[in-house]
Amino acid sequence: MQVNMHEAKSQLSALGEKVWKGEKVVIAKAGKPYLDILPHKEDRSPRKPGRYKGKIHITDDFDQTPEELIRDFEGRD
Repeated sequence: MQVNMHEAKSQLSALGEKVWKGEKVVIAKAGKPYLDILPHKEDRSPRKPGRYKGKIHITDDFDQTPEELIRDFEGRD
């Protein structure tokens, strides 16, 4: 569901209820998606650092970016 900013201001409570029931609500500004309304989740578990330890491999040449690729990103010839 997409609503404009003015409609969202006047119907915020009803939109909040829809979000809690699982509906996706997007607030638009000038006809383009601007904000998503999401329910607050109090009991999110804390992040556990290291859960991917040993599962990700970074090659030795990871930091060696080819000059051609850098030129392409920077728009140089």
